[in-house]
Parts: sequence; C-alpha cells; structure tokens
Amino acid sequence: MSALTSKHPLFVDPQKLQKISDGTTLTTTLYQTTGNALGNLSFFNITNLLGGKVGFGSAILGSKLDSSYTKSVKQIPYNISILEINAPIIAPGILTSLASLFFGFNITGLLEKAGYKTFASLLTSSGMLKTYESALDKGLTVFAPFDKAFKAEGVLDLSKLTNAEQVSLLEYHASSDYKPKGTLKTTKDPISTMATNGAGKYDLTVTIFGNSVTLHTGVGPSRVAEVVFDSSSVAIFTVDNVLLSSELFDKSPSSAPALEPVYSPSPTPYLSLSPSPMSEAASPLTASPRAPPTGTPVGSPADAPTGLLENNTSNNAAGHVSDSLLGTIIFTVFTTVFFIFYIILFRQAVQLRHSC
Repeated sequence: MSALTSKHPLFVDPQKLQKISDGTTLTTTLYQTTGNALGNLSFFNITNLLGGKVGFGSAILGSKLDSSYTKSVKQIPYNISILEINAPIIAPGILTSLASLFFGFNITGLLEKAGYKTFASLLTSSGMLKTYESALDKGLTVFAPFDKAFKAEGVLDLSKLTNAEQVSLLEYHASSDYKPKGTLKTTKDPISTMATNGAGKYDLTVTIFGNSVTLHTGVGPSRVAEVVFDSSSVAIFTVDNVLLSSELFDKSPSSAPALEPVYSPSPTPYLSLSPSPMSEAASPLTASPRAPPTGTPVGSPADAPTGLLENNTSNNAAGHVSDSLLGTIIFTVFTTVFFIFYIILFRQAVQLRHSC
C-alpha cells in the first residue's frame, strides 16, 4: 500500500468528513489506476447525512449510500488514514461481467445487429464466446470478417474443420489487448492473438498506406474496413477477408484443412488457393510432385507441352519463310539497280566515242 499511496496520495480524516463542501463529494479510488474502470466506477460518493452521520456509496448514478462512517482506527496525519465503515462499498455490477454492466450488449448480439451473423454464429457454436467475454475486463480487440467473406468463391469449407481448428481460427481473430485504430497505425511489432502460444506464433503483422490498415497473416492480406465498436477497453473491427494463419493453412494438402478447389486466381478474397500477386504463401498445388519420366530423355521436345511445340514449330517455319522472301527481294532490287547503272555508263561511253 505504501508504494501505491506514495504515487496516488489520498488522505481523508474524520475532520475532513465533517467539512465537505455542499455536504457531498466524489473521490477517486485506487481502482482508477488499473485502467479498467469505466465512467464513475472508480469513484465513490461521500455525503453528510442527517444526525451527523456520513454515508458512503458508489458514484454510479442511482447507487445508494449503504455504508456509514463508524470510527477512526488510525491516523498518521497527511500520510495514512484508516476509517471504519459498517458495510462494504460495492459499485453496482463490479462483481459481474463488464459487458452487461457498461456496454449494455452481448458480443454476438452486437455482431448480428451489425450484419456479421456468420462470425457470431461461429462464436456461439464453437464455445469461443465465453473466451471473448472473459477478456472484456482486461481488454479485447476483435477482427470480424464480413458475411460475404465466408461465401466468396474458393473460401474454406467451415463444415470440414474440426472443432479445435474452428477454435484456433476464432482465437486468431481476436487479441486480449485493447488496440484502437490509432494504436494499429503505430504498431511495428507483430500483434499477438488469443491463439498465440509456444507451439506456433499465430500473430499478425500490420502495414499502413495512408489511412488504410492492412493485416497480414502469412497466407494473405486483409484490410481493416470499419469500426463496429470502440470503447475504453473493447474495439471491434470489420475485415475484408477471413484471417487464415500460416500455422493452420500453410501445410501440405494431406494435413491442411480441406478447402474448396479453385482453378483461377482471384484478387479478392485471398482465401483462394490459387496464386495471385497479393498472395503471401505458395499454393499447396505447387508442392505436387512431377509425373515420372516416360522414357524420353530429359530436355527433349517431348518434355514440353504439345501446344507449345506446335507453336514453336509454326513460328520457326514462319521465320524461315520470312527470311527467304526477304533475301529474294533484296537480291532482285540490287541486281536491277546494278543493271540500270551499267546501261547508263555504257550509253555514256558510246556517246563519248562517237563525239571523238
């Protein structure tokens, strides 16, 4: 207590209790130093009552003065004051979930109202909702994908994920820290998620372009689109794409969760397995072994696709024809010019001889 009181001095003795201006006042508590208190939760009310009594209660609007001053226990002037009261001072809801007390909503209800029903449904069915709610008192940041991100062509089939994989996926979409957008813009180190542990990194890196914030998973990028909710300890953002961790999805085809096959690249979203300029990991298809040789020596034309050989053959033939035609034209022009020049010289020689 001495370490706390030295930094946050607060001394209230019996004499001060009797001299409260206007008969009532609000005073702060050490709970304010935790950073978890919202509104007037960290304050209590001291009020002079009838008959010389002094009442104590929470500063939250509507709270009762359920505690009364009894006596002074110990006084060290200007340093320590210990006062006895007849009942504990309990702020309404301080022992319950902060979500229901201060925010007036449950997480899934907020997500559903904002239009993120698929993500909210996954939280409920997987049991991850309780994990999210348990982090509210310390801080929570959630990245909720749009519904259309789960329905885009080439996205993973959630029904083929095990419950453990679904839990890891949802843990990867949240951080047990409060990170408003301003903090994201200045973040240089990777962001730890609820899935971060010793077995895998499961972190997110951030890049900034102007006012735009983009999260990178190692599998693909996802833009932070909108702010759904932002309070003093909870931030919920929307993201363009489902966040796929490289620890879960950058594996060989035999061990990775089953994904829908995709045969053409798609710039949006990055859940497609086909390569694109924005992709950050090679497609599992690139890891497939080559077909065994069929007896044709390596490097022979048979190793090349038939269409490519046909194109090369036709291009070579066209090149030979063009070179032959060009040579014929040049030879004909040169011969004609030489012949004309020879005739002119011959005529001039004949005329000169006659004139002599």
